[in-house]
Amino acid sequence: MMTTQPTMTGITSTRAPSTHPKIAIIGAGPGGLTVAKLLQLEEIPFTLYDREGGPAERSQGGTLDLHPESGQLALKAAGLSGEFTKRARFEGDCMKLVATDGTVLLDEGNQQQNDHEPSEDDRGPPERPEIDRSQLREMLLNSLEEGTVHWGYKLCKVEAHAPVTGSENETYTLHFTNCGADITEGPFDIIVGADGARSNVRSLLTTEKPFYSGISMVELWALEVDNRNPWLSKYVGAGSVFMYDQGRAIFAQRSGNGSIRVYACVQQPESWFDDCGIDWNSPSKAREQLVDGYFSDCAGDIKRVILDACDEIVLWRLDMLPIGMSWEHRGGLTLLGDAAHLMTPFAGEGVNSAMHDALDLANAIAHAVKLGKGVDGISEGIAWYEKIMFARSEEKAQATWDSLSGVCFVKDGAEAFLKMLASRGPPPEEEGH
Repeated sequence: MMTTQPTMTGITSTRAPSTHPKIAIIGAGPGGLTVAKLLQLEEIPFTLYDREGGPAERSQGGTLDLHPESGQLALKAAGLSGEFTKRARFEGDCMKLVATDGTVLLDEGNQQQNDHEPSEDDRGPPERPEIDRSQLREMLLNSLEEGTVHWGYKLCKVEAHAPVTGSENETYTLHFTNCGADITEGPFDIIVGADGARSNVRSLLTTEKPFYSGISMVELWALEVDNRNPWLSKYVGAGSVFMYDQGRAIFAQRSGNGSIRVYACVQQPESWFDDCGIDWNSPSKAREQLVDGYFSDCAGDIKRVILDACDEIVLWRLDMLPIGMSWEHRGGLTLLGDAAHLMTPFAGEGVNSAMHDALDLANAIAHAVKLGKGVDGISEGIAWYEKIMFARSEEKAQATWDSLSGVCFVKDGAEAFLKMLASRGPPPEEEGH
């Protein structure tokens, strides 16, 4: 078992073609695309499949902040730091924190505008600039060779085969559907499950499944806010607004496309969407019923944030995997991102952890390939990756749960959040869903 691994920097691609395993990556989210880019830089062949019909088939969600020690680190290794800087919104790294009575406890955006323009000596550039999820995905996709992603491949089954003579590892055949047709691909030596919360690869490694976190979230969109709703545009500002209280929370985030997404969260049973009596088929009525039933005692500005986000409504039950989940290493199979450690968004770690996973996994594979260790050696590298990923993801998942249960959904949570900011430095920021 390896105890240390090199970084991508300095790894060469001089190796015999016979050392290349057959690798399949399932899922073209940020984690899957990042590991694909890193392997492509090392000239390690792979096949990347995604169930969506194309990159624009669905909305990719709101905005998120990439952390220097994880998401940004992976982009640096991928040679994409410059492109990230072009697309990132550094002005989005400001927070407005409000209490239920409307009191503004913190407004970093106005502080920067009204106090003084910060210099590099007293603030420096934001460490966690915002980037829209769609922009992150587009950037990663554009960096890959044309035709890298095989779109429209919905994975139905992973079939394992006994190890071939001279190897300790199984091989795997993938069964897909594509436009109604059954397609079989493989066999593959390595399967990377980057296929998200409902991963089909996960079942070959563990019986654990996602479960309801206790939080239901109503996502509301406000489009073209600068022209259509100047009040909401000014209230949210360039960054994000947060309100936390017992059993409920609201956060609103500016996106780079001129829209704002509002997330109204409630701590309710899993059947709440069906049992609460809110008419979700009538968005205008649903917003009013949501405010009347769960935020009626809040200040007018807080209620208006929900009522004015009137362009779209999406319902989410927030699931999670057990904190500290792991599995016994199985040669040729591994997971990353939400497939391995699904968390709620209340510490902003989901995409960052997935991209960090991708970096470590790509390092492990490239190191073994460079040394000509073959599939068994690559499997040892993957076991190393899993060991450090388990430890890191447990820490991040625990921090996420502590944020959810100990700060975001407690009485006077906004004040508790502010105290955390004062005592521990910058607090975690939620990811746009």
